[in-house]
Amino acid sequence: MKTPLRIGLAILLAISLVSCAQQGSLKAGSATSKSMLQLIPAASRAVLMVDVHRSLTAEAVQNALKDPKAKEKYDEFVKMAGIDPAKDVYFLALGLSAAQSDGNRDGAVVVNLRYDKAALLAKIKEKAKDLQEEDYHGVMIYKGPGKPGSKGMSPAGAFLDDSNIVIGSDKFVRAVIDLYQKKADPVGKSPEMKPLLKVVNTAATFWAASAIPQEMVKQAAEKNPMLKNLVGLTGLTLSFDYANRNLVVEVQGLGGTKEQNKALADMLTGLKGMGTLVADKQPLLGEMLKTIEISSGADNVKIYASIPEELLEKAQKVAQDKFGGLVQINPQAPKEEKKPETKEGAEIKK
Repeated sequence: MKTPLRIGLAILLAISLVSCAQQGSLKAGSATSKSMLQLIPAASRAVLMVDVHRSLTAEAVQNALKDPKAKEKYDEFVKMAGIDPAKDVYFLALGLSAAQSDGNRDGAVVVNLRYDKAALLAKIKEKAKDLQEEDYHGVMIYKGPGKPGSKGMSPAGAFLDDSNIVIGSDKFVRAVIDLYQKKADPVGKSPEMKPLLKVVNTAATFWAASAIPQEMVKQAAEKNPMLKNLVGLTGLTLSFDYANRNLVVEVQGLGGTKEQNKALADMLTGLKGMGTLVADKQPLLGEMLKTIEISSGADNVKIYASIPEELLEKAQKVAQDKFGGLVQINPQAPKEEKKPETKEGAEIKK
């Protein structure tokens, strides 16, 4: 029995180690949405996460990139940056502070990717001739000139390692470096953000969470009584994902009492009902509204929709018919003067 027991323990240990690595890794290709949160400062009051790799490798996006114009622009970017987003970029993680008295916000974007630091830095220096360099705890910060009067808001950036780059305000770039060196707490420790990060779908392709200052909600409700049902909300989460050929959208408002949340859900349900009144004239709108579910609980209001791919294609077609050249499903390349057809040309048409 000893040998099977040892084998079993070894397997469990291996699974545990792999699981820990997946949750905490910041390496491009193995980083996760949750591990990227470890680089978002605790001072953030809004967080946005994009799984770029999953987004750009989706079938719909790949089909869109087959369009000659889209492919041309994409190839231009790859040539200019030396980075292929679909192959090299994995996550974009954004953190924003609360608005300051002057309306500005500190913020930073952490890009998780595979890249050549020397080549990318050379391209940056070629474009930005006035870059300033400053060593911060062993990490070089590259700063550009800020706007007049925007003290502390000058743009900055740093290479954290061979998988992560941070770009943003000088203050938040330093905060991210502190996090990377484990000298500060991440956003998950923030009392305002912690409840939101627990309920948002962090496995989604795109998700966001934002704390809502009560003072702001109360002021808005005083100016517009229709917004009184928003009083009590302390945070908002949003997620978009694509699963089983459906676009899944989820919006949650957190906070408030059970009664306040029910009142808000009833108001949203009423707005949905008003939309169905025009469904006879606009059947597509009616189909869209049927996918929306609204509910409330003791501490939340939830809006959920699962929109089939076929319905999205219908909406795209309607937009194409209504706006013509402004919205193109499969835009064609500019027509060229007809030339005698060659064997190669015939093959391309096929």
